[in-house]
Amino acid sequence: MFRTALRNVLAHKARLLMTVLAVMLGVAFVSGTLVFTDTLSNAFRSQSAKSYDDVAVAVSLRPNPEEALKNPGLSQRTVDEVAKLDGVTAVAPRVDGFAGVPDKNGKLIGVGWSNKGTNFAPGKDGKDPALAFTVGNGPASADQVALDKDTADKGGYKVGDRVRVATNGPVKEFTLSGVFTTEDGAVNAGGSLVVFDAPVAQKLYLKPGYYSDMNVSAAPGADAEKLRDEVLKVVPKAATAQTGQALADQQAEDIEAGLGALNQVLLGFAGIALFVGIFLISNTFTMLVAQRTKELALMRAVGASRKQITRSVLTEAGIVGLLASAVGYVLGIGLAVALRSGMAAFDMKVPDGDLVLGATPAVAAFGVGVVITMLAAWLPGRRAAKIPPVAAMNSVHATPSTKSLVVRNSIGAAITAIGAVLIVLGANTGGDEGRMTIAGGAFATLIGVIVLIPFLVRPVIALIRPLLTVFGMSGKLAGLNAVRNPRRTGATGSALAIGLTLVTGLSVIGVSAGQALDKMTVDQIKADYMVTMASGGGLSHEALTALEKAPGVTAVSPQQAGAFDLKGTYVSASGVTPGAIEKVLKVEVVNGSLASLGEGKIAVAGKTATSRGLKVGSSVPVEYPDKKKGTLTVGAIYEDSEFLSPVLVDAKILDAHDPQPYIPQIFVSTDGGPSDANERALAKAMGDNPAITVLDQKDIRDTFGGQINLLLNIMYGLLAMALLIAVLGVVNTLAMSVFERQQEIGMIRAIGLDRRRVKRMVRLEAVVISVFGAIVGIGLGTFLAWALGKTFESSLPGYGLVVPWDRVGLFVVLAALVGVLASLWPARSAAKLNMLSAIKAE
Repeated sequence: MFRTALRNVLAHKARLLMTVLAVMLGVAFVSGTLVFTDTLSNAFRSQSAKSYDDVAVAVSLRPNPEEALKNPGLSQRTVDEVAKLDGVTAVAPRVDGFAGVPDKNGKLIGVGWSNKGTNFAPGKDGKDPALAFTVGNGPASADQVALDKDTADKGGYKVGDRVRVATNGPVKEFTLSGVFTTEDGAVNAGGSLVVFDAPVAQKLYLKPGYYSDMNVSAAPGADAEKLRDEVLKVVPKAATAQTGQALADQQAEDIEAGLGALNQVLLGFAGIALFVGIFLISNTFTMLVAQRTKELALMRAVGASRKQITRSVLTEAGIVGLLASAVGYVLGIGLAVALRSGMAAFDMKVPDGDLVLGATPAVAAFGVGVVITMLAAWLPGRRAAKIPPVAAMNSVHATPSTKSLVVRNSIGAAITAIGAVLIVLGANTGGDEGRMTIAGGAFATLIGVIVLIPFLVRPVIALIRPLLTVFGMSGKLAGLNAVRNPRRTGATGSALAIGLTLVTGLSVIGVSAGQALDKMTVDQIKADYMVTMASGGGLSHEALTALEKAPGVTAVSPQQAGAFDLKGTYVSASGVTPGAIEKVLKVEVVNGSLASLGEGKIAVAGKTATSRGLKVGSSVPVEYPDKKKGTLTVGAIYEDSEFLSPVLVDAKILDAHDPQPYIPQIFVSTDGGPSDANERALAKAMGDNPAITVLDQKDIRDTFGGQINLLLNIMYGLLAMALLIAVLGVVNTLAMSVFERQQEIGMIRAIGLDRRRVKRMVRLEAVVISVFGAIVGIGLGTFLAWALGKTFESSLPGYGLVVPWDRVGLFVVLAALVGVLASLWPARSAAKLNMLSAIKAE
């Protein structure tokens, strides 16, 4: 039986090729993902260990704003005391924050969030253990900085050049004192590192005389844990201390967790691709078994048992799976190398390291490939073994019994109904619980539709068939061929339906959320510009002052983040500029007047006012973050808005209790509205700071919508493999269908259908099958998108279901194009058949 299975594989090489390709692609995705994440994990773990090679103990003190008023960090006195401890050879205190450097065109080098500034921390030998200078030295005065080598190369900077450095305030110029290499995580993430003289860094990021971190080096052989205990006796109680080894291990665990999330996402899409591949494999083996019915019947007649027949089919599938897995594993290694190289295109640096080829990717590749193939082939093999030899020889088996179809349709309808009920229930429940219910319902519905899909073939294709009449006899025959075997058409269409269910669902949700955000932006922002930091950090008061003095500016207001205890409960508050906030943001006042903000009063959102029993004129006791207490009066009540905090207050009141205010954005209105001149004036007022972005309303809308579109494009890319496998399914089905219908094609050729119309018939049949799958997928995807959208309507005001008919139409057109492309080879094969040979074929 093994020799028979091997002979069958070799005899049907072309017909099994698509199955091999489908399994190969899925396996490549799985093994490539595992090799890629293993390689990254090993590289980052090695880098982490290397960066803490010389660190015996790492100390950190980063208090919250309330505690920072009393103890902002590690004082110089504490650093000196630690340096005097027995066994300590060097202490490197650090303070850090955002700092960016522009290139020669004024564009920020790096990716914003990973642009970092810190201080030079030389030891007794005058060298900073974290920096290896290739040219020059560390900064020795307030007007000097050093840069990492990559940043210096990208900016074309050399020692002695003047360098513009951007922080959260105006740009300042420094002289470049040196260029270094480092294992710092910010640089390895594609960012930059600017090293200042210590007093400058302290003034920029914390407070003169204080640091936030400290690395302690010890003599070789020193007990790190014992030294850590000694350090803890010296540093403030709020400080934390870890051994360098423990910190390296912790970072390695954090890296594993971060890459684990990426791993799960990529494996999820690989799973989808393999799930789609199951239909292709099952369909292929069903057709192969059907074509070999008489052969299998003869084997049964000469003594082969049912189990042997099933094992023969499974062995054949196992050989195919093994071959596909081997090729897929090799391709997966290539994919991992390509992904690692491709990260450079996004300015994401990966530490040097060897390609890791562990046992897990190999076992997963071969395990998944072989198991998936054999699992998909089991049902066709079982079905073949159940056919009685005499019935098989007389082809009585060809038509499925009415009873089997009724049972299948009943089961499919029941599962689909249960899934639909769960989806509707989840939509009405809302929140995370509702989304979990919808996920369960979606899985059940998808399975139910797949079981039920042969039943849907005739009614759905009946809607398409009238369009085929324009193609004459070729169109009529194509429509009849598509419904001749509903199980086969349904199985082929299922693969496309699954892919388009996901693509359509993502598109509908993405477009609906994008339009809601767009509407919210247009409705709520009256300002011409929004100014933010490229790093996502806060702007300085200097930037606010500069904008207020810029020519052409008519109104400026920050949205300064703050909070205080209001009647026993902490609430977030926005520090704004009285008299300007209503000109830059839409504030719907229900009671009172926003002018009262200039009198030191507060404005409260409607829901907050109701929950705390507040009204205009109410006096409210408050406690600020610095523990000082006071009383504020409610001067206005306004409608709740996603762009406004529950409380609005004059920014000066918050400034009095917060030495380091956080200003995430500043809104600006200008004379004459948005224009190149006004935008240029704002940029110039802030010293052409490359780290500060000036967004007009279109940019703001693109910022919100662009994130959604980027996410959608990534999802489309990941789902492309599933759709590619679906295309292979159409190719395989048509190719094998043409083989089965050789005699029929020969007959219709003999009675007058020329080669051109035979090709057209096969192409139209492929288009019908593809469009059928698209219609099912689009319908199911839209239903799921509606349900998911209902779960976050309350958290996204203005959200409503928007069906992007242009994209839906494009999906249908692409599905038809898929059919045309998939039919090229089968149609050509059908047209090339010799009429006489085809008529004699069995």
